[in-house]
Amino acid sequence: MKKILIPALLCLTFAAGCTCENTIRRRADVLVIGGTTSGTTDAIAAARQGVQTLVVEETPMLGGMLTAQGVCATDGNFNLPSGLWNEFRDHLRKRYGGIGALWTGWVSTTLFEPHVADSIFHTMAAAEPTLEVVHGYRLTGILRRGKRVTGAEFTDARGGRMLVRARITVDATDLGDALPLSGTSYRLGMDARADTGEELAPAEANDAVQDLTVVAILKDYGPGADRTIERPAGYDPAEFAGCYDLSSEGVHSADRMLEYGRMPGGKYMINWPIEGNDYYVDMIDMTPEERADAVRRAKSHTLSFVYFLQHELGFNTLGLADDEFPTDDRLPFIPYHRESRRIHGAVRFTLNDITDPYAGTLYRTAVGVGDYPVDQHHTRYSGWDDLPDLYFHPIPSYGFPLGIVIPAGFPGLLVAEKSVSVTNLVNGSTRLQPVVLQIGQATGALAALAAAAGVDPSEVAVRRVQEAVLDAGGYLLPYLDLPAGDPRFKAMQRIGVTGILKGRGANVGWENQTWFDADRTIAESELREGLREVYPSVRSSVRETPVDGALLTAMLAEALGKPAGDIAAQTERAAAGLLSGYDPARPLTRLECALLIDAVADPFHAAEVDIYGNYKRK
Repeated sequence: MKKILIPALLCLTFAAGCTCENTIRRRADVLVIGGTTSGTTDAIAAARQGVQTLVVEETPMLGGMLTAQGVCATDGNFNLPSGLWNEFRDHLRKRYGGIGALWTGWVSTTLFEPHVADSIFHTMAAAEPTLEVVHGYRLTGILRRGKRVTGAEFTDARGGRMLVRARITVDATDLGDALPLSGTSYRLGMDARADTGEELAPAEANDAVQDLTVVAILKDYGPGADRTIERPAGYDPAEFAGCYDLSSEGVHSADRMLEYGRMPGGKYMINWPIEGNDYYVDMIDMTPEERADAVRRAKSHTLSFVYFLQHELGFNTLGLADDEFPTDDRLPFIPYHRESRRIHGAVRFTLNDITDPYAGTLYRTAVGVGDYPVDQHHTRYSGWDDLPDLYFHPIPSYGFPLGIVIPAGFPGLLVAEKSVSVTNLVNGSTRLQPVVLQIGQATGALAALAAAAGVDPSEVAVRRVQEAVLDAGGYLLPYLDLPAGDPRFKAMQRIGVTGILKGRGANVGWENQTWFDADRTIAESELREGLREVYPSVRSSVRETPVDGALLTAMLAEALGKPAGDIAAQTERAAAGLLSGYDPARPLTRLECALLIDAVADPFHAAEVDIYGNYKRK
């Protein structure tokens, strides 16, 4: 990996419609626009598939929310350590000295310093020989041939231009900025109930987007140090008067409020939603100049909150950290955006797909997992009186489908970050950092497979992408029964996405869970119904007899259309290597059934699904 800051006046080659003096031109198999949370994992995942990958990021940092935006406390997926999310977390544990060293605040089990996360992401990227990172350029145009996206144009602060041609282009920007430039259709705001079928959605669509936040990282400069900033213009202490009175969360003091985001290194993340530094402005479709003015106002609001903490509450030894962001105001490079444009994708992931996954088929295409409730920040928004109550609305954990990253009708383009094809409600969960990291990982795998094969991403087999995710230690479905390092994990995941054996969602306190129920037995009627989804020749049954080895063998022979003796021999061989104490007359657990079905019939590879999760019948 080369970390590149390209001189603006360097000219490598000619490009149509531009002057030689300040234009360069590049080529890549996969171009990732934005070194954001998803853009970083997207680029790493693509490069690990062996394709030439280029990621272009405007700020000097990699990691987006986790670094350049200062959101250095992760939400959700603590018990679902999937893929690159787990790899990143392992790096943090090694850097700080174990899991306990990260559990410094009460909002999260994983807190860290943004500059440390940036160092980790750059180290991970540097380990990939086919990956280049270019900093200092912002997206200004999309290259197209007809409807096919073929790359992008970038400009640096001095007017230098860079044109990048790519086989596959990924929009991993924070606000989906490649979408209007490419002509890709998208949605904004809240969806109508009739449009999505979500009971929790408002009756009518509206243009409300979530509050954004300019995060502040405060550092304790020690006894006697007075780090109080200059009183911001327009400061009004009444705006923040109730910031630490949140009885439902057990927050009754300013000290307890600050502990929310206490980080390693004597620092505090100030990302406080209740009469704090959340700020409402819809800047998504603004011009660059309008956005700059909106950010200026949001920064002023955050600085007012910092001043309130220092001046009114007495925390004057806490000042803006001088070792995190090399910015004039010591604030992050960009705000924390909770919402973006959302594409009209190959599929749209709705709240109903999460709460009742087996009523449809999208779960069969899952490529990553989430377990955070629907959480939307509208405390600073006053435009609508009938917004639904979206304060940590509980849901089961879920697997998100591959089709959300594929825009409908725009070949050559993939979309990541928060611009994927989900409803506004679902974005309240998929926007969280561990999920976004996985969205990037799955998108990168898809982009690399498409580029290597010379096909459009819509032509790549779903099972190929799922296999790449599993091989990289990722989860497809959020089963808590086995860790990813267990040798039986992949078989459980593969059978899970076939639908032959289905999971069980649960809400336990604050936790949203899904279980495979690995140790439970299964009735003949249930397993036959599952097998029939893949193998229609299997007869249905109402028998509640627990499935044993002999009965499973008979059902597999029926499913595969092969002699029972042959299948019995295959099952015996598979059981000898996979199970302990196998006896054909002994009832099998669900996990044992999954292991044997995977080994004998291999339905994951034998029965391909389309992007909607429908089986492709021969």
